[in-house]
Amino acid sequence: MNTFGNLFRLTSFGESHGEAVGGILDGCPAGLELDMDFIQNELDRRKPGQSRITTPRKESDTVVFLSGIFEGKTTGTPIAFMVKNENQHSSDYDNLKDVFRPSHADFTYFSKYGIRDYRGGGRSSARETIARVVGGAIAKLFLKKLDIDIKAYTSQVGHIALEKDYTRYDLSKIEDTAVRCPDPEKAEEMIALINEVKSKGDTIGGIITCVVKGTPVGLGEPVFGKLHAALGSAMLSINAVKGFEYGMGFDVNHRGSEVNDSFFNDHGTISTRTNNSGGIQAGISNGQDIYFRVAFKPVSTILMQQNTVDIRGNETVVKARGRHDACVLPRAVPIVEAMAALVIMDYYLLANARKTL
Repeated sequence: MNTFGNLFRLTSFGESHGEAVGGILDGCPAGLELDMDFIQNELDRRKPGQSRITTPRKESDTVVFLSGIFEGKTTGTPIAFMVKNENQHSSDYDNLKDVFRPSHADFTYFSKYGIRDYRGGGRSSARETIARVVGGAIAKLFLKKLDIDIKAYTSQVGHIALEKDYTRYDLSKIEDTAVRCPDPEKAEEMIALINEVKSKGDTIGGIITCVVKGTPVGLGEPVFGKLHAALGSAMLSINAVKGFEYGMGFDVNHRGSEVNDSFFNDHGTISTRTNNSGGIQAGISNGQDIYFRVAFKPVSTILMQQNTVDIRGNETVVKARGRHDACVLPRAVPIVEAMAALVIMDYYLLANARKTL
């Protein structure tokens, strides 16, 4: 299960401390002009070492395309790409090769496969998301031609949360702060909290909000291919994600008479006066903004002593070494956007395939 998508398919490969990570993107329409600076910038938003609140691991994360592009445009054939791993410190993990780190993939991977790459988590490392960001960047370039825009931002770190919905913030300000929060005052509080947690060798989680504007009516299937189910599946496949909600989500303390989205004629276009549905009704996009929230747990790698067992079941203690994020959210923002772009792109192609047939 290393491939994601139906018509627009991304297959990822590689491990945290291997030679490289990368992917193969299949199903991309021919003739799409690729903005290489944009694609690299998306990777730069995800890469480590970009600020004092992220892991200090230094990687250029320069993408190299191997196929599927001619004279700067997609050819309709598989697009293969890779990013070299340049700054592995595999020795940081020597003390972990025979123990199961709490809340990591160590135990489940070893139980399932009988072998695991303990260097940085191997395949379970968030470094795998490089492939998602490249694929998502290409999807974004296509969706941009359809006036579909996707933006995500940090809306909560620990107990510090934005108190207003996305319509009350200037989303063009997201990149102005290291934590990628559009509220400068809240961003400073979030950064201070992350630094406090980091100084103790601990970690903290939070929430990322994502908004998709310009989605046409009709994306998604009514039963098993619901658009929100695809978005939920995409988000829950991201490392450290523990929850997904769209529209009102778990805000259930209302009556139907209070939250139904009534329709009206908006100068010849059918629209809704409210958007409690989150842009999706009966699993199909209704033309309104799609918005959802993704909950991230505190990163499992903490620089503190923890009780565990080794591969033989003997009780022991473990303490991680090396370079790690105290809070994954700032670097996860472009990953959430990328996965949303992959889903919307895939479902756009599915909808148009149906029309063609």
